[in-house]
Amino acid sequence: MANRSLRAPKGTFDLLPPHSEAVLAVREAMGEQVRLAGYGYIETPAFEDTALFVRGVGASTDVVTKEMYSFTSKGGDELTLRPEGTASVMRAVLEAGLANGPLPLKLWYSGSFYRYERPQAGRYRHFSQVGAEALGSNDPALDAELIITAVDIYRSLGLRQVRLLLNSLGDGTDRPAYRDALVTFLDALDLDEATRARARINPLRVLDDKRESVQQQLVDAPLMPDFLSSPNREHYDTVRMLLADAGVSWEEAPRLVRGLDYYTRTAFEFVHDGLGAQSAIGGGGRYDGLAESLGGPSVPAVGWALGVDRTLLAMQAEDVVMAGAASVDVFAVPIGAAAARKAFAIVLELRRAGVRADLAVDGRGLKGAMKAADRSGAALTVVIGDRDLEQQQAQVKTMSTGDQIAVPLDRVVDDVLTALSRAASGGNKQ
Repeated sequence: MANRSLRAPKGTFDLLPPHSEAVLAVREAMGEQVRLAGYGYIETPAFEDTALFVRGVGASTDVVTKEMYSFTSKGGDELTLRPEGTASVMRAVLEAGLANGPLPLKLWYSGSFYRYERPQAGRYRHFSQVGAEALGSNDPALDAELIITAVDIYRSLGLRQVRLLLNSLGDGTDRPAYRDALVTFLDALDLDEATRARARINPLRVLDDKRESVQQQLVDAPLMPDFLSSPNREHYDTVRMLLADAGVSWEEAPRLVRGLDYYTRTAFEFVHDGLGAQSAIGGGGRYDGLAESLGGPSVPAVGWALGVDRTLLAMQAEDVVMAGAASVDVFAVPIGAAAARKAFAIVLELRRAGVRADLAVDGRGLKGAMKAADRSGAALTVVIGDRDLEQQQAQVKTMSTGDQIAVPLDRVVDDVLTALSRAASGGNKQ
């Protein structure tokens, strides 16, 4: 067999600088907002027992029937690369007995997820999400808190064209009546056998069908909000009241069901019209019955997941530039072996002082080394040559202006720290 270069699997991608810096910045911005709301970080395995997702996400969902990466381990275990994060978080909470402690329990996560889908812009087989979950309370304030936190995340990233779609899916007290009405309606439609089979398992799944031929037939379908019980109506009204108080606008979406079976009551989705067919950039809802479906006690909960990749695409659609961090703050340019040793020591001292610093290597000449300094994005360059060593000094150059001053070697680190501090504070002298 002829040799060929290995490539990333279809539907996946590598994160490389400088784009990777923007991805990190988006993740960090999302994490910062949820930490402000008191959420603690959780990390779960990249693969789980397949039964977790079959029971938790729903056997009739496209995620389980078509999109999971499942395999049998060498030990005979049936495992699946996680297609979403909520079921894993609930499993971890139940396994650790955290539901028996102080509640509500607020957790957030960041990681990679895997679904076998047709690759296209904004839809990958390996994708990144940041999620947040509030477990152990059915208070509608938590629904509103999470929605508002997501809105604040998008605003902090500079997005202004994100729309919030909102619905209530009811629960076991009112959904049976709605299900009966929906089944009666669907039975009269011209649906293919696969769709009818799906309707028999979970008729709400049909509402999530994206095919235009199906959607045209659903125009007059009964709507869940018309069947809400008084407690569920009150819950939904409170969520909307709190959103309005916070200055958050939304669109009523009575056919919104999301793609996973565990949702109850509040369901929501964030969409961006600049992304074409793949307009959803995040979403979530309440899932009060998930813990019980996994064999645990009743643990009411609500949460969301925001797509990092799609959020970046939305930012591109709005021409929002995510300023990637410069590689370093300071770049050292040594000329000669003796200078290289001193430059190495200076860079190490700067790093230990919390400064991002790098230096030219491989004995580059001044011209090549200065090109490397320019590419690094450094604010300051420290140049040390043989004559500088003789005079026990270094040349500190401000890259934005080209200004250069001689600084005694024993003061280089202190002077650089002072200059960076002034730049960070807008150049004001103390």
